Amino acid sequence: MEFPAHTLCVPVEIGKEKNFAVLAELPKYTRDAVRFYWETRARQLQKQREAGGSDQGLRSAVTGGAQMDGFIKLLTKLAIEAGIDRSHIYYRDSLELPGYFRPNKRWDFLIVVKNQLVAALEAKSQVGPSFGNNFNNRTEEAMGSALDLWTAFREKAFGSAVRPWVGYLFLLEESKRSTTPVGVKEPHFKVFPEFRDSSYAQRYELFCRRLVLERHYDASAFLMSNAEKGANGDYLEPTDDLTFQKFAHSLVAHVAAFSGRIKQL
Repeated sequence: MEFPAHTLCVPVEIGKEKNFAVLAELPKYTRDAVRFYWETRARQLQKQREAGGSDQGLRSAVTGGAQMDGFIKLLTKLAIEAGIDRSHIYYRDSLELPGYFRPNKRWDFLIVVKNQLVAALEAKSQVGPSFGNNFNNRTEEAMGSALDLWTAFREKAFGSAVRPWVGYLFLLEESKRSTTPVGVKEPHFKVFPEFRDSSYAQRYELFCRRLVLERHYDASAFLMSNAEKGANGDYLEPTDDLTFQKFAHSLVAHVAAFSGRIKQL
């Protein structure tokens, strides 16, 4: 399948105007979102342990919702600064979009203006210890979501020919298990060399980068953090091309260009 070409966004003077105050202080707000992630996860874990045992609690902390809400609320602020009314931004409900291979898919963040899809986002995370199985699940989910959305877009499911911005944000626990090289199985054919003796952190980095290179997503961000340092908002960005700042700038540029076109109608 051939995916739609990227939209050329109008350049935006980021952070120089007062209406981009949040973007100008993005590192501070990103630290707040990381801190919120770990605080929320800790509360979920404690609550579930009190209700039914440590094993169940660990599973709940891994799968529990709301952990990435700090990032979602930050992206909401950025979209509003770029000219989108809050009423057009969805992150708690009304998050379903029609699919081509299934009736619909629930995203984590949407911007819909005048029956036009402006932006859609997946915001995911992973905490150990089961990095292997979860890595496969996360990659398959993200690729499937992109294929479903772009095929539905081709079939005019979103009521407009204007291409939406689609983003993928991922936060991975920094730990010995996520950063230690792991083996691969090659019973019939050799894997690509970049995967051999790579850690799950390196594999997620490759994955996020290739989602953009293959035009499945317009932008991707890959962050790492752990519970101890994350409680203070500390995080790592292992590579310059997948920083949250570049991710946020991409969204703001697209939204600002769209907002400018809407005002001219």
